Amino acid sequence: MHDKTLAALSQALQSKTISSVELTQHYLQRIEQFDQTLNSYITVTADLALEQAKAADARIAAGSATPLTGIPLAHKDLFCTQGVRTSCGSKMLDNFIAPYESTVTARFIEAGAVTLGKTNLDEFAMGSSTESSFYGPTRNPWDTERVPGGSSGGSAAAVAARLCAGATGTDTGGSIRQPAGFTALTGLKPTYGRVSRWGMIAYASSLDQGGPMARTAEDCAIMMQVMAGFDAKDSTSVDEPVSNYTAELNAPLKGLRIGLPKEYFASGLDAATADAIHAAVKQFQTLGAEIKEISLPNAELAIPAYYVIAPAEASSNLSRFDGVRFGYRCENPSDLTDLYKRSRGEGFGDEVKRRIMVGAYALSAGYYDAYYLQAQKIRRLIKNDFLAAYEQVDVILCPTSPTPPFKIGEKIDDPVSLYLTDIYTITANLAGVPGIALPAGFAQGLPLGMQLLGPYFSEARLLNIAHQYQQVTDWHHRAPAGY
Repeated sequence: MHDKTLAALSQALQSKTISSVELTQHYLQRIEQFDQTLNSYITVTADLALEQAKAADARIAAGSATPLTGIPLAHKDLFCTQGVRTSCGSKMLDNFIAPYESTVTARFIEAGAVTLGKTNLDEFAMGSSTESSFYGPTRNPWDTERVPGGSSGGSAAAVAARLCAGATGTDTGGSIRQPAGFTALTGLKPTYGRVSRWGMIAYASSLDQGGPMARTAEDCAIMMQVMAGFDAKDSTSVDEPVSNYTAELNAPLKGLRIGLPKEYFASGLDAATADAIHAAVKQFQTLGAEIKEISLPNAELAIPAYYVIAPAEASSNLSRFDGVRFGYRCENPSDLTDLYKRSRGEGFGDEVKRRIMVGAYALSAGYYDAYYLQAQKIRRLIKNDFLAAYEQVDVILCPTSPTPPFKIGEKIDDPVSLYLTDIYTITANLAGVPGIALPAGFAQGLPLGMQLLGPYFSEARLLNIAHQYQQVTDWHHRAPAGY
């Protein structure tokens, strides 16, 4: 059963070929069998999942099911789930049981989906490899000596190893698209404001965006139909009509204008990745697309701008974790100052501390204008580059990462090298535009990814383009050996 896509499982459930209870039990057995090695889950909610599966079967029998009713999913462990630990991959929240349901997870519950558990991530979503988690690194099922990408690496590994039918992720600087590229999945980062952030524990509020991760564009479209939409509880949610994402999947690509940014195909890009994307370009041309070279002249400034803005927002967002109201508290503090210092010092990991300190410095008196304000000006220039590009082309095609997945431990002691793995994904977050990552091939058995970036609220078009590509390629059908 696990070899089927989410869409195929949905059809099987609706036709009563299988039951949700049978399907859920099958995935729970696979998690027990494989996840000790992969470490993709932090919490497995077996009892809850079986309870939801029974309710889903009753709903299917009553004829009131949705396409997601009875489908076993997993959620990145920074979406609050009522009554279930929501840890953010941190010692700070190891004992936090969320008292409410995030909008995203609530919408999946309303649709009848089954929650298998909560997936591993870089601590507070700060990382590009899922190595900074308090619960240890997640391993890539394509090669367990390598990272699955980050910060949504747990979700990526779980879907790639067929330990769930689909999963939620979040993307602050590429954290859906980069792990999707590292694990041969499809991952959609929606337009900023398209998916509610209410109940999604914040890293950098002006950049964070939740989205689906699955094996195919069609699967992502089914999930996105539930995730997208206005939420009055989220002040950054955009009141924009939601497209019918599955209805537009089969539109032809004739006349589609695809832009290739010359800055993204310069030095630093792995040769195998470049070859895979150029092969994809030829495939798109066969499908009727037109290819044009474009320029995103301020792209090279994205990394320094991002690593001022994101830590600045993180330093503000994480100030609430003080050992007083919830989360980790140090033992026997001598006074309030000692409580604050030791709770935060013991509760946060090294990467989170690094970003809090960078952010606090950038916002401090005397440095705000020199760093934070300048970074925001660069952000506007990057947005203008995209707006200008979309006057010439419909979408932009580029890599998701400069290299295939790297080995666990290879970059963990070199933060700058790790930050540079996001060089092709960060611009979309700074501009707020949507992007979809999809498999483009393999090199020595390791997945290679590419991404399509579109104008605001063009998710339906991106899913359509990815789906059409996947109709004439088979990269997305391949599974890691042994899974």
